[in-house]
Amino acid sequence: MRAVKLSADRLSPPSHPVARLPEEWVARVSEWGEPAYRGKQIFDWIHRQGVLDPDEMSNLPKSLRARLQEEGVGWPIAIVSSHESTDRTRKLLVGMPDGERVETVLIPQINDDSVVTQCISSQVGCAMGCVFCASGVAGLKRQMSDAEIVAQVLLGRRELSPDRRVRNVVFMGMGEPLHNYDAVARALVLLTHPDGLDLSKRRVTVSTSGLVKQIDQLGRDFDGQVQLAISLHAVRDQARSEIMPVNRKHGLDELTEALRRYPLSKRQRITIEYTLIRGVNDSPRDAREMVELLKGIPVKVNLIPMNPISASDLKAPDQSHVLRFQEELTRRGLSVFIRKTRGDDVAAACGQLAFHGESRRSPRA
Repeated sequence: MRAVKLSADRLSPPSHPVARLPEEWVARVSEWGEPAYRGKQIFDWIHRQGVLDPDEMSNLPKSLRARLQEEGVGWPIAIVSSHESTDRTRKLLVGMPDGERVETVLIPQINDDSVVTQCISSQVGCAMGCVFCASGVAGLKRQMSDAEIVAQVLLGRRELSPDRRVRNVVFMGMGEPLHNYDAVARALVLLTHPDGLDLSKRRVTVSTSGLVKQIDQLGRDFDGQVQLAISLHAVRDQARSEIMPVNRKHGLDELTEALRRYPLSKRQRITIEYTLIRGVNDSPRDAREMVELLKGIPVKVNLIPMNPISASDLKAPDQSHVLRFQEELTRRGLSVFIRKTRGDDVAAACGQLAFHGESRRSPRA
């Protein structure tokens, strides 16, 4: 079933007209004395056709278009700059009315560049403080709104040529998505709404550093249909607490119990993201203990050799070391992939997104 479990009355109110669901638009235009179908037309213009300028909504009467202008319908974000990598990965710096900026990345599939994965941000910065991540080192400035989150995908789709489309969305940009749960939940409903972008929930992934209460809530609210990825990055509490302060609140035992509770269909697996950092978490012992830690949990593991960030001197192991680590895991029965670095020449790779022009040194640097 494609429809999400959450309805408008179970979500936090929309922050902006762009974040309204069809039934909310129906209610709003009814207040203006317009027929219900006008509300559905407005939602279609915004979320299916990607038209946010009321003057371009050609099947609406001029009086309603003028009302929508007064209501504030329009783009909540705008592209400030665009940088394309040699591998055609494209990083967009987007600005918001208050002057804050975030980054979102369009990543073409390696063997079919008509299929694009978009990596989107959920916060301006991040409060989690992970030492290998540029946005975590920089700190949290503010939450992004539901409309700002969704508009990244609407903008991304607009920037692609007609023969290319966003098929997958990953909440792996700036911010901890589950630290901004209410806005992210509404964004998930909008992104997967059958009358809008209509993304399959199996093609939308929420990545978290391990906020246990919110993992449980995501599982309940979306019946486990939204894909879950866990930023693990270490397999012992002391080591993980040093590089990921969130572990001091939610240790590994608590986190893995939450993963066991997360509702999955028979063919679903949780993605384990593991950034390999030279001399920190890349030993054969780390590999063996990861297998024990994840025993009984349906997972696949993405190994991510650390991408360099200006705020830290931490580095990736050499390639032969990465391959040995993968072999340690696969011969013990885990499904393991090494994530190919994409967009690193424009600082668009995993862990490199940060405030434009800002950085701060990590305490471990």
